[in-house]
Amino acid sequence: MTDDRLLTTTRVDEDVQYEAGLRPRSLDEYIGQERIRENLHVSITAARQRGEALDHVLLYGPPGLGKTTLATVIANELGVPIRPTAGPVIEKAGDLAAMLTSLQARDVLFIDEIHRMAPTIEEILYPAMEDYELDIMIGQGPGARSVKVPVQRFTLVGATTRTGLLTSPLRARFGIVHRLDYYTAADIEEIVRRSARIIGVEIEDEAAVEIARRSRGTPRVANRLLRRVRDYAQVRADGRISLEVAQRALKLLEVDEHGFDEVDRRLLRTIIDKFSGGPVGVASLAAAMSEERDALEDIYEPFLIQIGFLDRTPRGRVATPRAYEYFGLPAPGKDRLW
Repeated sequence: MTDDRLLTTTRVDEDVQYEAGLRPRSLDEYIGQERIRENLHVSITAARQRGEALDHVLLYGPPGLGKTTLATVIANELGVPIRPTAGPVIEKAGDLAAMLTSLQARDVLFIDEIHRMAPTIEEILYPAMEDYELDIMIGQGPGARSVKVPVQRFTLVGATTRTGLLTSPLRARFGIVHRLDYYTAADIEEIVRRSARIIGVEIEDEAAVEIARRSRGTPRVANRLLRRVRDYAQVRADGRISLEVAQRALKLLEVDEHGFDEVDRRLLRTIIDKFSGGPVGVASLAAAMSEERDALEDIYEPFLIQIGFLDRTPRGRVATPRAYEYFGLPAPGKDRLW
């Protein structure tokens, strides 16, 4: 379901060719996440002045908020290459050892979905991050011996949507930890305007506001909606995105004023209709919707919780009064035990 969903916050194949051209290259170009930008500016400037590698950086938060983009910006600001990979891709210890030994001083190694690394791979990272050396076993059986191989002082940038799945020893080795939050409406509007300039489409301010309002506080969704609205403007209008054109396009795409699509509505109605508003456990909800549990927790729920349509309680998920109001239904009584 997530792969073909217009509002999915995960990267799909179609996004890859567009995102590279839209990504900011420096902290000055990066819109939003002000606190993180300020902190990174200080840390990066200090590291450059000392001629040292930046402390290892952990970036976490819901998908689509710019963790990969920020990793690239960090490398650009440091003036060093970035070596990108992903946790599930690193299958053998030798794969990671080859990456680490090929790094030059102060280079950036970016590991996306770092929480999905195998435990045996993670064990190799510990001495590399802390002591800048690898413990490599040579031989097998009684004759096996451990050899320490030095690596250059590098910066590991890890990105994850699930900090709870990171082991404590790994998390403790990151000197800089930042959570990316959903973007403000003003920041998303500026991102829409910037992206429109880059792809060469004229857009009214009111139209940028309308697209931003339905983008779930997520730059990836905003850029995807902008591309769809641009197509509509080209085919059904004069190529210029006015407020009316944006509204008509978004209506055709079935993205409502809250940024909900059919999946969001089905999730909320499942809780309300099938589970009497909740509480319901995530496993039961996933089974009822024929969805993966991870997709519910990582992709669907965070935004609904953020804007107050869903509550996550110790007993399970609960539809809030706002969800009932959205469907024109009477909310449950206040004396109900959640």
